[in-house]
Amino acid sequence: MKRTAFVLLALPLLAATRADFAEHTVATGLRGGYQVVIADLNHDGKPDLIALAQGMPDLVWYENPGWERHVIAGGFTQMINLAVVPSGRADGIPDIVLASGFANVASRSVGVVSLLQHSGDPRGPWTVTEIDRLTTSHRLRTADVDGSGKRIVIDAPLTGAKAEPPDYRDRTPLVFYRPGEWKRQEIAQGNSGLVHGIYVIDWDGDGRDEILTGGFEGIHLFKLGKDGVWTRSEIAAGSPEPWPKSGTSDIAVGRLAGRLTKERFLAAIEPWHGNQVAVYLRNGAAWARQVIDETLADGHTVLTADLNGDGNDEVIAGCRGGPHSVYIYSAEDASGRRWTKRTLDPDMPAASCAVGDLNGDGRVDIACIGSSSGTLKWYENRGVRK
Repeated sequence: MKRTAFVLLALPLLAATRADFAEHTVATGLRGGYQVVIADLNHDGKPDLIALAQGMPDLVWYENPGWERHVIAGGFTQMINLAVVPSGRADGIPDIVLASGFANVASRSVGVVSLLQHSGDPRGPWTVTEIDRLTTSHRLRTADVDGSGKRIVIDAPLTGAKAEPPDYRDRTPLVFYRPGEWKRQEIAQGNSGLVHGIYVIDWDGDGRDEILTGGFEGIHLFKLGKDGVWTRSEIAAGSPEPWPKSGTSDIAVGRLAGRLTKERFLAAIEPWHGNQVAVYLRNGAAWARQVIDETLADGHTVLTADLNGDGNDEVIAGCRGGPHSVYIYSAEDASGRRWTKRTLDPDMPAASCAVGDLNGDGRVDIACIGSSSGTLKWYENRGVRK
């Protein structure tokens, strides 16, 4: 795919976005910080923070608003990802599905998938039940794929069981579990090579979630038909460099209010753990790739959110290497052709970020966890609301 030239301007954060952020450190010492998840774990109406760190044996959460630390469960090795799952219980407290025993090389990766449930008090230890072992289990998300309101848990392994670096050539599975049954069911073996990113969205507005994956083969959409058959279709090829520098690493979907019917765009880090932030805008039936930054080192997280209430989503991207910073990119107009970049935090080697209103003031806040720093921070949005 031909790369589109880009215009990237560097402007002060406040002037460009009308969103001023106050930085708050929640925790330190989270060795190998890898994922932060925003969820209400005690059903008090306040979103809490779950922190997953690969170098720690304990999965922990921090209770909003004082950020008191609680251990969910311990004894894990190489935790890699979790998903918060509605439990259906009267107390409203969710379950957690956790992937651990991870390694990049399939022959060294156990891929333990566990169900964590509270034992009466979410502040105390939760019970842990192993439900599966799937090599390189790497990304867990929930989705309502049939419009029933009942969410399944998606498990997207990093590679196939026979994959070896650096090419990682093998068919890569994509599976799901139905809560209560917890039996592995296959979505597809359609992807090849390493798959790093997954994003859940109702892509076609039919009330049923679809799944976007990002990997060496680019960005693909998986959809469950009303006939119960999964289909896979290509959205974009990603980085045009030769395999294994091809494709996409992480993906998110945003909206631009000025485009027709609040036109969506895709934001991606490319290639795997790459240096580029790319934006995809629809051009007829195709998606035109536009690189808006090429300065990341070990880019690892990307998400979108309307941070200043103007109807346009910003892009938030974090990198673990080099400058290990978190950046915000804002569209200069409704075309999405011009973007400004500013630094949210120059000292956050972000492996993962999440967005949500953490203090209930109606503004979208940001939380990030650092890999080499072991820090968990949240960035309070103090900008002007429209």
